[in-house]
Parts: sequence; C-alpha cells; structure tokens
Amino acid sequence: MTRIVRKIALAGMIMLAVMTPLNSFAAVVIAAMMSSDQPRYREAHRAFVKAIAARGYAAPGTEIILQTPNPDQLSWTNTVRKFNAYNPDLIVAYGAPAAMTAFRESNGIPVVSVDVFATDQPVKGMCGVSSRVPMVTLLKTLQGVRHYRKVGVLYTPREAGSQRQLDDIKKYAGQLGLTIIEASVTSPANLDAAVNKLLDKAEVIVATESAAVSRQFDRVVSKGKARNIPVVSTMPDAAVKGALVSLEISPQEQGHLAADMVARVLEGAKTEHLSLLSPHRIDLIINMRIAREMGIEIPFAVIGGATRLIK
Repeated sequence: MTRIVRKIALAGMIMLAVMTPLNSFAAVVIAAMMSSDQPRYREAHRAFVKAIAARGYAAPGTEIILQTPNPDQLSWTNTVRKFNAYNPDLIVAYGAPAAMTAFRESNGIPVVSVDVFATDQPVKGMCGVSSRVPMVTLLKTLQGVRHYRKVGVLYTPREAGSQRQLDDIKKYAGQLGLTIIEASVTSPANLDAAVNKLLDKAEVIVATESAAVSRQFDRVVSKGKARNIPVVSTMPDAAVKGALVSLEISPQEQGHLAADMVARVLEGAKTEHLSLLSPHRIDLIINMRIAREMGIEIPFAVIGGATRLIK
C-alpha cells in the first residue's frame, strides 16, 4: 500500500513539473532575439546582460533567453510566437526586422528595440535605442576627401535599416551632385555579382548595415582594394576591417541604454510612454593606413573632423 502511495505521489510531482511553466523558477524572464547573427548585436547583447545585472536583474532571479533565428520573416515570426507561449516579462529585439516583428506579433508582452535604424517618424509606441546615424555626414566627408560623384551602394531591401540608409543617401544625392548606383544583396551567394557591378560603375562604395554584407565585409573591402576603389560604411568596426571612412555607433552603448529602458519597464513604466533614444556616441573614423595604401591624400580639414584615426 505504501509503495502504491509513493508511486501516486511521484506521478503527481512529475505532472506538476510538466505543467509548471519553465519561467516560474525565475522571478523575471527576459526573451531576446536578433534579426541576424551579427557581431554588433552580440556585442550589444553582452553589454546589455552586464548592465541589466548591475541593476539587480541577474541569475538566478532573472532568466535571459537569447534566440538567433534565420534572417527571414517566417523565422522571426515563429520566434516571437514561441516567446508568446513562454510568456516572458519582456522581449528585447536587436535590429529593425526583429523589432518590427516583435512589435506586431507579441501578445501584449512589452518590447524594447535595440540597434534599429529609425525613420524620421518612428512607429508610434515603439521604444528602445536607435542606431540611426546622419548619412549626409558620411557623404560630405567623402566629398571632403575627393570629389567623388559616382557612389555605389550595397544594400538589402528586406532589411529595414539597410533600405533606410539607401533612402537617406538618395535623399541627399541631388543636393550634393551625386549619382547613386544601387546593388541589391539578397543573400551571400549574390554578393560578388553585386560588388562587381559597383566596381565597374562607381568611384566609391557605401556598405549599408546589411547582414549579408556584414558577414562578407572583408571580401567587399578586398575586392575594392584590388580595383583601388575605397569602401565606406556605418557598421561597427568597419574602419578596423578596412573601410576608408566609417560612421559608427557603439554597440556597448546600445546595450547599456537598452538595459536602462528595460529596467524602467520591469519596474512599471509603460512602453507606449517611452521613446526611441538616439545614440549619444557616433564616431567618425578615418583609416589613414588604407588611405596611404590606395594613394588617397586626406585633407587636414577632414582629419580635423574625425573622432578617431587609424594609423
């Protein structure tokens, strides 16, 4: 009889464990997802985890789940729907595609966006940290280096940030007397063809913040150097990787600012009452070593406007 009672009790404990949501073992559960597995998002997330822990949200009381789905709409949507079933306290979304999907698909779960290239009028109710940088600054810096007129742009139309950077470049092209040559990169497989198209027509190449371009940025730089055509970009670490000029945000700052906002939401603030913050730190970096290798003389006025030089 005792053995039967024990078996019934054990069965009950197993059923209770199965039926109890996993997140009940942590006081706070934060779900995070990336638009693509880019170093910039990884760096921002590491900074976020450290910063949110410093604010009192660390294991075992806080569980942070990170997902890096394939960079396509179906995968982003499925990830958010899994989060809905898991019912976290909050979703942190890195990059515009993940952020927009989470904003649309989350069932009442607050969403904080990180590293999103926002429009002039951000989506109402979306909060977090923008990665938008003034593309006109990048273009004017280029013109200060040389009077480039034919500017090639590598972009990915399905990535909101990449498309918006192209739109910004085209917006200022007429004012600056530039001809814009577009090359769409829809997958790593067609990157070579897109770059070759620009090398045949452009004097300089702008690499927008596309996942496909980011993963093969070294290849873009190498092909440009072989034809003595410089590459410029807004991706973090672009100058270190061989861009002549870069206009970069700090992924670490993105993570820290996101942690501040997440802490506010967890402590009762409503996301619709919060805003999309602009980055405080934007670095204009010039790679003097690349300039020397390509025979490009950087005027003193341009050097004076840089926040960092790579020698």
